[in-house]
Amino acid sequence: MQLQQLSYFLAVATTRHFTHAAETLGVAQPSLSKQIRALETELGAPLFSRARGNITLTPAGEALLPLANRILADVDTARLEVQELAGLRRGRVRLGATPSLCSGLLADTLRLFHDGYPGIRLLVEEGGSRDLVRELTRGALDLALVILPLAEDTPLVTSPLLRENLVVASRVDDTSLPNRPHLHITDLRDRPLVMFRAGYDLREATIAACRHAGFEPRFAVEGGEMDAVLRFVEVGLGVAVVPSTVLTGRPGLCGTPLLLDGGRGAPGLHRTVALAHRKDVAPTHAANAFRETLETFLIDANADGSLPAGVELLAAAVTGPR
Repeated sequence: MQLQQLSYFLAVATTRHFTHAAETLGVAQPSLSKQIRALETELGAPLFSRARGNITLTPAGEALLPLANRILADVDTARLEVQELAGLRRGRVRLGATPSLCSGLLADTLRLFHDGYPGIRLLVEEGGSRDLVRELTRGALDLALVILPLAEDTPLVTSPLLRENLVVASRVDDTSLPNRPHLHITDLRDRPLVMFRAGYDLREATIAACRHAGFEPRFAVEGGEMDAVLRFVEVGLGVAVVPSTVLTGRPGLCGTPLLLDGGRGAPGLHRTVALAHRKDVAPTHAANAFRETLETFLIDANADGSLPAGVELLAAAVTGPR
C-alpha cells in the first residue's frame, strides 16, 4: 500500500468521479485508475462500485475512508514536524475553538503567537465543541479548545483551562423577565428560547438544565451560530443562554446570571474550557509553542485582572497533562 494510492482513493471518494479526481490531482486518469486497481488488489476487496458510471463506496471503501484520512493527516504532520526542527521558522498550527472564544481571548493569543513565530501558519476552525472533537479525532486539527466533559471513549487528552459563567441574554428593554439580580432555570419555563444548532455544547447544556428542572424548553427559533443567535435575541425573538463574554460590544443586550434551582446558594450554570489533542499523536513543536503562548497569556491576564468578567482561570491551566 502506497501513500499515493491512498491520496488517489481519497480524491475519488470525495469527487465520486475518476476523471474529476484525476484533474484535481493533476494526473492522467488511466494512471489514477491503475493505482486504484492496484490498491484494491493489495487489500483483496473492491473499494468502489462502478455500476453504470455511478461511483459509490463499497463497504470496504467505507471502512478505509476514515483510516486513509488519518494516515495522510499524520504523514502531513510528520513532514511539518521535521521542517519545524529548523527552529520553528516554518510550520503550521491547526486550531479549533468555539465562536465565543474566537471572538474573545483567542484573538489576543493568536496575535502574541504570530508576533513570536511569524513563520508559523495559523489555521483556525470555528465550530461547536462536538464538531471540533470529531475533527480533532480524525486528524484534521492539532489542538482544539473544547468544552468538558467529553464522551468517555473519546481518544483525546484534555487540560482544563477556564471556567465560563453562562448567563441569560436578553434585550435591555425586556420587561418580561423577573426583576432580580439572578434568574432561576425555572424562569425559562414556557419562555421562547433562541437555540443553537446541533453540535453546540450550549444547546446541550441548556436543554439538560431545563429537563433536570422538570420541563422541556420551548424554542422560538433554532439552528443558529453564535452571531446569529445574539442577533435573534436583539430583535426580540427570545432569550438565549450564552457565555457572559460574548455580550461585550452589544449594548442592546444584557446578561443575567442563571441559577440551576431556586434555593439559596444554588450553583450557577457554567462550562469548563479545555485544550485537547489526540492521545496517539504527540503535539508538534509548533502546537506546543502555541500551548505555551496560550497558558502564558492566561496567567498574565489573570494576574493583572484583565480576564473578562465571568471567566475564571483554573489551576490545571499550568499543571494539566501534556
